[in-house]
Amino acid sequence: MDEALTELGSYIEAALAGKVTGSEIVHGELMIRAESSEIVRVLIFLRDDTNCKFQLLVDITAVDFPDRAERFDVVYNLLSVRQNQRIRIKAAVAENATIPSAVPVFSTAGWLERETWDLFGVYFSDHPDLRRILTDYGFEGHPLRKDFPLTGFVETRYDDELKRVVYEPVALTQEFRRFDFQSPWEGTQYVLPGDEKAEEEGR
Repeated sequence: MDEALTELGSYIEAALAGKVTGSEIVHGELMIRAESSEIVRVLIFLRDDTNCKFQLLVDITAVDFPDRAERFDVVYNLLSVRQNQRIRIKAAVAENATIPSAVPVFSTAGWLERETWDLFGVYFSDHPDLRRILTDYGFEGHPLRKDFPLTGFVETRYDDELKRVVYEPVALTQEFRRFDFQSPWEGTQYVLPGDEKAEEEGR
């Protein structure tokens, strides 16, 4: 199976020279890297080429790498029912850059790109209706970015006197603690076997 995927990856790289920058097998699936500006041409080829026929767009999402110049990897997952194969395409995008919308290629990309915009802030140019889809009207920020605070900025509650939902700045009743989950019994004298963190703190 890996041999067939490797051959397919080499075929795609050769056919899309300059548009695809590499391919590899990850967890038994073919993953290719594409130039963000060429993503539409890459998707059209993968959908229409007789050796590919990846005609089903399963998902679009993103991965956040805050310390990287091209902060986001936009990830497209495609399925070929005819070939019984999946493929993953990754395209790197900078924080303030745009990536072309895949809606002209796959109509299902509409909601998937709205979700990626809402949660990560990746802007898809030429999208017919790019607006938030999961968060509320007036929501600030993009909650799946790694620098987004876990508590958020605003909390909502139903006010019995006003008889409506009200929005207020987050008010924590105690200071937020950051847990690293290495030691489940922080602050105790008993050291669990294999608890390296507690042993280091006891020195």
